[in-house]
Amino acid sequence: QVQLVESGGGLVQAGGSLTLSCAASGRTSSNYDMGWFRQAPGKEREFVVAITWSGGRTNYADSVKGRFAISRDYAKNTVYLQMNSLKLEDTAVYYCAAGPYGRLFTDPYRYDYWGQGTQVTVSS
Repeated sequence: QVQLVESGGGLVQAGGSLTLSCAASGRTSSNYDMGWFRQAPGKEREFVVAITWSGGRTNYADSVKGRFAISRDYAKNTVYLQMNSLKLEDTAVYYCAAGPYGRLFTDPYRYDYWGQGTQVTVSS
């Protein structure tokens, strides 16, 4: 079992920045891909970015390329999502997920463990 806890969400103006954190606990000795997804009201859960836990390979959604950056801290078992140049359409609940290693899946159904989500609201 892996437990994931997101933090760092909040209200930010368009063009601003925000950093989300996802702290992992439990069977973190196993290698997992870590992904960030988001879900806006009335919409399906959307892939944002994924990273291999040990290899450092990444996969970004086109909508966030060049604006968002994922990173991880091995010592803290934490994955970060740095979000810059935020747009109104980035408003959503952001979820952290853990899934099979090395696949960098974009399909949320491929991920096994999920955090509770953190709200990000971008205002004009």
